[in-house]
Amino acid sequence: METQTLLLLFATATSAYLIWFWYLTRTLTGPKVWPILGNLPGLFANRSSIHDWIASNLRKTGTALTYQTTTLAFPFLARKIGLVTVTCNPKNIEHVLRTRFDNYPKGPSWQAAFHDLLGHGIFNSDGETWVTQRKTAALEFTTRTLRQAMGRWVHRSIKLRLWRILAKAADSNADVDLQDLLLRLTFDNICGLTFGKDPETLSPELPENPFASAFDSATESTLQRLLYPRLFWRPKQTLNLGSEGTLKKSLETVNSYMMDTITARRLSPSDDLLSRFLKKRDANGDFYTSSFLRQIALNFLLAGRDTSSVAMSWFFYLVMKNPRVESKILAEISTVLRETRGNDPAKWVEEPLDFDELERLVYLKAALAETLRLYPSVPEDFKYAISDDTLPDGTFVPAGSSVTYSIYSVGRMESIWGDDCLEFRPERWISGDRFDNDKDSYKFVAFNAGPRICLGKDLAYLQMKSVTSAVLLRYRLEPVPGHLVEQKMSLTLFMKNGLRVYVHPRNLASGLE
Repeated sequence: METQTLLLLFATATSAYLIWFWYLTRTLTGPKVWPILGNLPGLFANRSSIHDWIASNLRKTGTALTYQTTTLAFPFLARKIGLVTVTCNPKNIEHVLRTRFDNYPKGPSWQAAFHDLLGHGIFNSDGETWVTQRKTAALEFTTRTLRQAMGRWVHRSIKLRLWRILAKAADSNADVDLQDLLLRLTFDNICGLTFGKDPETLSPELPENPFASAFDSATESTLQRLLYPRLFWRPKQTLNLGSEGTLKKSLETVNSYMMDTITARRLSPSDDLLSRFLKKRDANGDFYTSSFLRQIALNFLLAGRDTSSVAMSWFFYLVMKNPRVESKILAEISTVLRETRGNDPAKWVEEPLDFDELERLVYLKAALAETLRLYPSVPEDFKYAISDDTLPDGTFVPAGSSVTYSIYSVGRMESIWGDDCLEFRPERWISGDRFDNDKDSYKFVAFNAGPRICLGKDLAYLQMKSVTSAVLLRYRLEPVPGHLVEQKMSLTLFMKNGLRVYVHPRNLASGLE
């Protein structure tokens, strides 16, 4: 009798669940949703190419406007937790990032994951905390002195380090991992710009730096938290196990280094961002605490390193595959240098290009923007819905659910960029002889958009134009035969195996074209 009762209860519960599941998923579009498992089978099967999988599903909607999916990992999850709306519709993206900005903050899951590393810094905060930091940072990022400081750090890194490392590789016919070199270069530069301290990771010996290694480890461990519900990683945090134990140990090194740096800057201010924030006061009129200054500095460090280096890595990858584009970039550089430095090519490579010369490289900027269109440094971004909402295309977003806007997918939709959307064509960014800023809208959000648009956008272009022109001016790059370039599945679009290349000096005597 007891067995029959249990079977009846099981059958009743199963039927109730299936009815609930049908009701929940009957209007959803996208890949197949399984009972209990939701979209997990599809996500797992495509885990090595998740961004292309998302783009493929969006493309199947016919209009490339909206895509919804559910992840029902457990039968007791509520609708608002189990539903994730994924879109690449520029109107939806504008709605989330600008029109209903206040309804779509970072959200509790994101903030909980990044709290130990970034605290309440600008990239991990919402509301008044974010507004105060944003206003302060905006004032600093518009100053010419900050731009000049960035120029000095980049110029030094290129001339004294990057050029020497590439020259050694060329002389010995050895290959280099260009992604690793660019990561080191941008790390040194952003550390110098943020707190005036050079970790020298791009030294010729390519040394390991305790702070850099700990920061990398802390970032990787933090990203692991976003892959799983807090229910999974909280116990590991409490017991100090696995990635959570690694994170705790790494943060001890990072925090110790940062507190020493802050103490040094209090005694001897400079023109770096940290020194500037030392002079600022919070809403209560008090100077920022050392703990909060640490959070501010680490936020800028995280944003300023990986994004630019990853973008430049994909740029060089695309340029090597498209010699036509490389020739046009070189022609533009040589035209500018003939006018500014004369006809002797030897004088062109004595120093990296200066501000005025870089400003005239319109086609190079277009090629960088085109790279970010196809390979955005942050391929997917996430928001949390505070209250019920309806997107411009009619998609209902329930309160407490998540919205993902796929930046990677936007750049690969024919309905948005035309039939040649998959082609690397910098010309699409040029109108007459100018960079077409009209294209730089909600169909191009590689630098975010709306109130949270990247404050360092101009500095990023400055650094990328300086480094890429300096490399192409002196060297022709050749991919190492058999080296596999593929995406690493993380929040930032790293190359999983790096970018291994051979470096060949250019014959400047015959011109760059």
